[in-house]
Amino acid sequence: MTTARPVRQWNGLTVPEAGTYTLDEAHKRIGFTGMHMMVSPVRGEFTRARATILVGEDPLASAVSATIETASLTTHHEERDAHLRSADFLDVDAYPTIEFRSTAVTWQGEQQDQILAWARLRNRSPERAELAPERVQPRTAQAGRFLVEGLLTVRGVTHRTVLSMQYGGARRDPYGRDIFGFHAAGEIDRESFGLVWNVLLETGGFLVGKKIGLEIAGEALHQA
Repeated sequence: MTTARPVRQWNGLTVPEAGTYTLDEAHKRIGFTGMHMMVSPVRGEFTRARATILVGEDPLASAVSATIETASLTTHHEERDAHLRSADFLDVDAYPTIEFRSTAVTWQGEQQDQILAWARLRNRSPERAELAPERVQPRTAQAGRFLVEGLLTVRGVTHRTVLSMQYGGARRDPYGRDIFGFHAAGEIDRESFGLVWNVLLETGGFLVGKKIGLEIAGEALHQA
């Protein structure tokens, strides 16, 4: 049975103690999504990756570094995977890893959603239903949302990338290990990293979408 273990409080969050954490191999997903034929998403992932997270005394001073093995790419389709690993795309022989290094962490816990607040008040009270949106006090968004800014290197090309991260909380697992969970998402333009291969469709548009969605989720384990 998992035991809840409040470590410390920060802006209403239970956050892990300061220290070094590594990505748990058994609980991770390094995923991506790209559009095919302009109409349908193709999802894939990298099965081999490692990451180190340095949690600061001030959580906003935390930092993360990650390395992804490009040859571990899979979309569960052998022919497509071979093409994505080739020089047309990731060129895994020449560029065996993708690297990410964070440069800043920003808390988004004070974001506000005025439209949703107004909708809740309308549904809850007939008297308040007549209030104009500008007269309703906006609700503070769910704490635990952060922006992680960093430098992403793909095929030897480095660009600034921003990930929106949902912090999942800190606990002690059944094996006595201190962990925390997270889910991050972002989007990049693959052509800016030199992945420019494509086919122009007769009906307009391209075979492979230029925008690639990123998804990183998992648990981090405290290192003694």
